[in-house]
Amino acid sequence: MLNEQTKSIFVALVGRPNVGKSSLINRLVGEKVAIVTAKPQTTRTRITGIVTRGPLQYVFLDTPGIHRPRTKLGQRMDSTAVQSIAEVDAVVMLFEPYGALNEPEQKLIGDIRAKHVPALAVINKTDTLKQKEDLLIRMDELGSLDLFEQILPMSVQNDEGCDELLAQLAEYAADSPHYFPDDAYTDMPEKALVSEVIREKMLLYLYDEIPHGIAVTVERFKERPDGGMVDIDVNIYCEKKSHKGIVIGKGGAMLKKIASEARRECEEFLGTRVNLQCWVKIKDDWRDNDFLLNNFGFNL
Repeated sequence: MLNEQTKSIFVALVGRPNVGKSSLINRLVGEKVAIVTAKPQTTRTRITGIVTRGPLQYVFLDTPGIHRPRTKLGQRMDSTAVQSIAEVDAVVMLFEPYGALNEPEQKLIGDIRAKHVPALAVINKTDTLKQKEDLLIRMDELGSLDLFEQILPMSVQNDEGCDELLAQLAEYAADSPHYFPDDAYTDMPEKALVSEVIREKMLLYLYDEIPHGIAVTVERFKERPDGGMVDIDVNIYCEKKSHKGIVIGKGGAMLKKIASEARRECEEFLGTRVNLQCWVKIKDDWRDNDFLLNNFGFNL
């Protein structure tokens, strides 16, 4: 690589909730950097995924799904997506094969247009097409917006179209040093990865509304002197007392299940044994409290 010019490109992945942004970044990176569930607003903050292919380094920013925000947290999530557009070399906006563009999508399209950043459209979930002609109809719809320089069909689920996306994005890369080590796949601190894994388990096992009213903070992350174990203390904040009881479960069964599965996954990516201790606390309406939002890391 000493005699080869290196290049880098920063790419924002944007779109409505559950369109496949987090699944795409995990597929491209080849590691799990973003949690994935079937529930909306799974991603709350900007997640960075890094892919290095020889002299070219891609830095992907997975952003929260755009929606009609009902809380200050929701407003900050939408702002994260919009701000990311102004900080990258290209934008990839994901769509599903069916459905009219909703108001948040239309607004985001306007934001991309206003920033004059190169934009590509990805039609994900082509494995759900009812007939092939539907894909052409969708491509025509997106083409009529006169915004996207390329419109690419993709099935992240079946690993179809990912290499084509990387090839198209390479055209927008600029000569520059690599901003991250070539073997890096994210710049997220280990503490942040731990909190996201725990939140993913709660999204999977709790009632629909409860996980969206939960914040997870890692209060202690300390490796033991012999290097054989990491001690992690976590606070789980609920908005309501009734939610706390549901998170803990009868006899502590639900919290034990969440912590046990999270611990196993943390041991995999940390490469060591983990002693995970979780405490459940109450912070009323924290999603509308600017001080708590800042304290929990949801900064504007």
